[in-house]
Amino acid sequence: MQGFLLSLQSEFYKTRKTLAFWSAILFPLVLCCLISFGFYSNSAKLIPFPAETQWFRFAGAFIGVMGSLLIPMLVIFQTFSINNIEHRAEMWKSLFSLPIPKWSIYSAKYLYAVFLNALCIGLFATFILASGYLLNFFVPEFKFNQYDISGLLFKMHLKLFLASMGILSIQFVLSLLWADFLKPMGIGFLFTVFGIITANLGWKYAYTIPFANPMLALQSIMGQIMGRKDQQRIFDLMGKEIYVSLAVAVVMFILGYFVINKRNMK
Repeated sequence: MQGFLLSLQSEFYKTRKTLAFWSAILFPLVLCCLISFGFYSNSAKLIPFPAETQWFRFAGAFIGVMGSLLIPMLVIFQTFSINNIEHRAEMWKSLFSLPIPKWSIYSAKYLYAVFLNALCIGLFATFILASGYLLNFFVPEFKFNQYDISGLLFKMHLKLFLASMGILSIQFVLSLLWADFLKPMGIGFLFTVFGIITANLGWKYAYTIPFANPMLALQSIMGQIMGRKDQQRIFDLMGKEIYVSLAVAVVMFILGYFVINKRNMK
């Protein structure tokens, strides 16, 4: 356990000044600032709507793009950046020569990738909420303070996080296999586009494609929320796309250990 914690701490110190870490913080912040400015500039179009509609239109501007493209691309970049530190400095042998179990080192790297993904998605939810109330402060005609969307908003982002676990695990293993950026990035991008297409076409087996799961999770959220006649904004956290995503994550996590173990033996 001590070796695992030391490895996890080491991953933080190695990446704390890199884009892998700061992208998880700055990207949600910058995007929220840009979209908030857009809503501020066009506030007159949104003011006539009730508070609930205002929140859904504002949050939907973020979540729609996140579920289809942003989350997969950020995951691809972050997972590559975490392992690229060892690739670039050829530190794999040095890393495994430490008196720390290989499993602890590998698990810490994987958990750190999960942490960065959770941090990024969690900050998106936090910044969206904060931006809405900040807009309400500058434009009192907004009604963001008249409806509490916080619980629903964080649940939406939790579902997107779970739906992205399959992508994260696949890209983590790909970044272990190849040191260059183009191979894992290219494969991830192609499968992301393929996943978006299958999800948008409504293919009934699209949930079996991990790269389609964030989009399917988003469709599931909106379908359940908008399809309710009682106006209760609730949806199921789990679904077949989430189960597939988590199952792929477990399989790829185990496979990744064998990949990294083989690399150490070379």
